[in-house]
Amino acid sequence: MSTNDVLTIIKERKSVRNYDPNFKISREEIEEILKDAVLAPSSSNLQPWRFIVIDNEEVKKELRVIGNNQESIETSSAVIAVLGDKEMYHNIDKVYHANYEAGFMDKANMERLIQSANSTYPHAPEEARKNIAAFDAGLVSMQIMLIAKAKGYDTVPMGGFDKVKFAERFQVEDRYMPIVLIALGKAAGPAFRTTRIPVKDIVDFI
Repeated sequence: MSTNDVLTIIKERKSVRNYDPNFKISREEIEEILKDAVLAPSSSNLQPWRFIVIDNEEVKKELRVIGNNQESIETSSAVIAVLGDKEMYHNIDKVYHANYEAGFMDKANMERLIQSANSTYPHAPEEARKNIAAFDAGLVSMQIMLIAKAKGYDTVPMGGFDKVKFAERFQVEDRYMPIVLIALGKAAGPAFRTTRIPVKDIVDFI
């Protein structure tokens, strides 16, 4: 893919709130989107994210109530709930052993990184771990939306939902934090166009 292709996808991606309710994306294709999305960077490569994909029509109706009655929840093909893992340290051994087995690092480096991560993350304040998880979940969420656009689909991120009720309804473990809902589907009309603050107004070169 050329630079122009990437820029085209970025420029064409718009938040779509009105979807064709008859258009369906297969679970296999959603899995492919997520497989590529999780190539996003994360703190110490601990990948502090998890996903719940809601594509059942009746469950989407329930989710719409939790999501402040946003129509896109019900009319989209699926909603991807992105969760942040505030106990990402449970991934330490799995992540670094996988990198070692893939030949991306030698055993000594693997052991050094495992020791370093184990001395840091489990002892970090919960608020710090929440911030890391939320930040990294944002990175993977943007990847999801750009990859979806590259495949010809539309998305909208929704942070305005009752996270407590969501966790209760979907039995989310305390380890995970609901971060954002991403509606995924095919637009039923043109996206609402927006402007951006000029870069010259928000950038300082020092």
